[in-house]
This record gives sequence, C-alpha cells and structure tokens, in this order.
Amino acid sequence: MARLALLSVSNKTGVIDLARSLVEEFGFDIISSGGTAKTLKDAGIPVTKVSEYTGSPEILGGRVKTLHPRIHGGILARRDVAQDITDLEANQIRPIDLVVVNLYPFEQTIAKPGVTLAEAVEQIDIGGPAMLRASSKNFAHLTVLCDPAQYGEYLQELRQNGEPSLEFRQKCALKGFLHTANYDRAIAAYLGELENPDTLPQQYTLSGQQLQSLRYGENPHQQAGWYQTGTTPTGWAAATKLQGKELSYNNLVDLEAARRIIAEFTESPAATIIKHTNPCGTAEAETIFDAYQKAFNADSVSAFGGIVALNRAIDAATATELTKTFLECVVAPGCDSEAQEILTKKGNVRVLTLPDLLSGPKETVKAIAGGFLVQTADDIIADTSKWQVVSDRQPTYSELAELLFAWKVCKHVKSNAILISKDRTTLGVGAGQMNRVGSAKIALEQAGEKAKGAFLASDGFFPFDDTIRTAAAAGITAIVQPGGSVRDKDSIKAANELGLLMLLTGVRHFAH
Repeated sequence: MARLALLSVSNKTGVIDLARSLVEEFGFDIISSGGTAKTLKDAGIPVTKVSEYTGSPEILGGRVKTLHPRIHGGILARRDVAQDITDLEANQIRPIDLVVVNLYPFEQTIAKPGVTLAEAVEQIDIGGPAMLRASSKNFAHLTVLCDPAQYGEYLQELRQNGEPSLEFRQKCALKGFLHTANYDRAIAAYLGELENPDTLPQQYTLSGQQLQSLRYGENPHQQAGWYQTGTTPTGWAAATKLQGKELSYNNLVDLEAARRIIAEFTESPAATIIKHTNPCGTAEAETIFDAYQKAFNADSVSAFGGIVALNRAIDAATATELTKTFLECVVAPGCDSEAQEILTKKGNVRVLTLPDLLSGPKETVKAIAGGFLVQTADDIIADTSKWQVVSDRQPTYSELAELLFAWKVCKHVKSNAILISKDRTTLGVGAGQMNRVGSAKIALEQAGEKAKGAFLASDGFFPFDDTIRTAAAAGITAIVQPGGSVRDKDSIKAANELGLLMLLTGVRHFAH
C-alpha cells in the first residue's frame, strides 16, 4: 500500500514542490484540507480532500475538519502494537506516515493596527495544534513537518535512506512541540494583556527563535545565542547590516544601550558613543556631523573601540569622521550611498541601519537563581513642567534645556550615576560607583576645567550635602536630581549657600 501524507498548511511556501516530489518520486497518496487541497489540485497534483477521506463534511465554517478518528487514529497508531493495528483495520483507517502542518497566522494578525478581538480569536488554530501534538508524540512511527525549511531535508532523508531516520523524526517532533508551545504562549500573552493591560501577568512566559549562534558570550568561555521574539522581525532583528564582521554578544548589549540613549533625542540631531553600556560621550547639535564631533571630543580616549548611535542618517561628512578612529559598531536610521562608500575604508566596522530606533521592549527580564525578575521598561518621558525648583535661583529657558539634556543621558548611566554637561555635550561621566561622591569625583575629574559653569545630573538623591559642595568647588552652576531624601533640606541649603540652581524631578532612574 502507498504511504499516506496529510498536508494542511496556512503558510503554503514550498508545499507544491514538496507534494509533487512525494507523489512522483515516492508514490505517496495525499490527503489535504481546505485551501491546501485547492492549491495542490490547481497545481495538477492528485489529492483527496479530508472530508472525502473521513466521510464527514467540514462544518462550522471550516472550524471542524481534521478532528476525526480516521485522521487522529492514523496519526497516533503504533505500528508495533497489535491492538492498534487491529483497531485501524476494523475502522478502515490508514496509518499516516507524514503530517505537514503549520498554524493560522495568529501573531501576524494581532500585529496589524486596529485588529479586533473577534478577528484575533478566529486566527486561533485548533485542528492544527492537535495534529502537531499527536504526530510529534508518535514520532517513533511517523514524521511531522511544521516549517517549510524542513521540506528539503525530509526529501533528502527519503532519497538517501528510503525513509526518515528515527533521529530525524525525533528532531522534527521537538520542533513541532516548540511550535505549538510558542503559539499558545502568543495567544495567552495577547489575552492576558487585554485583561490586565497595566499590570504584569501572574504567569510570564518568554519564547524566541534563535537567529544566530554567537561566537561566545561576555567572555570566550561562555556560550551565547541571539534570539528573536515573535514571528515578525522587530528591533535589532529588523536591522540591516551594511558591512563588517558578525555581531557579538557584547556588541548587541552595547548597541541596545546606545539605542536607548539615542531614543531620548528626537527633535535635534544627536550622537552617543557607548563603552560597556555606559555613555562616554553624548551630544546634541544643529547637524549630525557636529553632534558626532562633540560626542567624540567629550572623551576621545574612551571613544576608541566604542559603539556609536546616531539619530539621523549618516552623510558623507559624518562618515569621514567615523573612519578616523577605531569603532566596533555604528548604527543610524539610514546611510546615504556616498557615506556607505566612505565607510567601506573601515571594512571591519559593523555598520547597521535601524529605521525605528525609538521602539524598545515593554519589559526587561533578568535571570536569578531559581527564577527571573520582570519589570516594565523605564520609558517614562521627562516632563520639566513637573520638576520642582527648590533653590532660590530660578532657571532660565536655556538652563532648563541643558538640565533636561543631562537628565536624559544620566538616566542611562549605571548607578551610582553622576553626569556633567555643557552646551548639550557630556563632559564627565561617573558610573557604577559604590557611593555618589565617588561618582561625582570621577565625573568632575574627567570634566576638568570645563566643569566651570557646567551642569550636573544625578540619578538618585543626595543623602548628604557633600556632593553638592564638591560640585560647587569644581565650578558646577546647576544641579538636577530626583529628591526624596529625608535630608533633602541639607542639599537645598548648601545649594543656596553656594549660589547653585537646583531642581528636583520627583523621578529616579537607577540602572543596576
């Protein structure tokens, strides 16, 4: 008796070629449902509709078609169990050797703007997951394919061995279970967000498809991989790499840190240079060329081997500047042809374009022993109208704009964080110190004489007035900080004694 294949796919990529090879090369009989049957019939491939095979019509507008004993009996039968074979014969059920199924495009549907709940629910597949799970369970006796990328390998198995190996069938079963697990996760996440859009779910699941196996992680002895969430590439998965070596784990971590900073700036051209997730130079200017120059000159020593993010397309002048030092990566919304030609002089530099630099993850996830932590993204937009002026001095428009610039960048510096700026350019960055005075000393030392008349931002409040006095001694003229310490009055008093401007944001930005 000819081998029997069941083909029922939403994504019809490659299904005609697969079916033709099954019939013409290997003598398979094919049963199929709905649109797949029509696709094969229109291509001249002999096919029996599921409804004809089962003797039961498709009902409920196609919601019920493959949920039938002749289908699931043929999938789940164990060829080495006598009673299973007897049951098949008694019910005139043929064993099925190959199941090719992929599911309704649920994630693609919910990604469409304005999609309704009813539209989303109609794209929840029932028969597909049931067949995938059944055939994956019975991999000892048949093969399940849920991805067009598997078709060629399956045919090669038949050509080489006459039938697919047990190892191949088990590998396909794993992919089938992963496919249904991710599908159910997407549905649960969608419905959960509708029910409680402003709270984290009681059960949080994370799933991804490996895009790339990375050479190593943070260090050479650590394994690493890059995974894409969802079926539609977004974020870095949607970026275009114009040139350069493969991205590393550390490249991607730093690129994301750079993206988060540059996403703060939309109105004016801005540039940031990242080292180990901290900014060593960030600036705004009238042109992207000037912004990059200012950011580079803020700390040209640390910029060596850095990650650059620009919020405007790379032009020829900026590209020329980028080639003057060693950089690991450059990302921008675009890159004109002349600039791209110039950048080829530094062929090892990874140059990426990512048109949507603003969209980031809604939550962040960190693994801990025995579990993980989830928090909503720190994507609050600074609103200076809600800031409180607590010093005797009142800010001018330009002073408020400079403090806003410093606050936006300081938000992305590892705690304890102190940032010094002037003329919309970072002058000193104190990151990740065990106390705020230590961070201030590092930032002020880096700023040097340029600290005179400069501005200071702190990611956290000041429990003592020592940082205020250290800053004033270096020439700082204005400070922005969250406030909230029981000793805020001490810092405010010191600011007034020293003639400083001080504003409280009421919001802190710790970054651990």
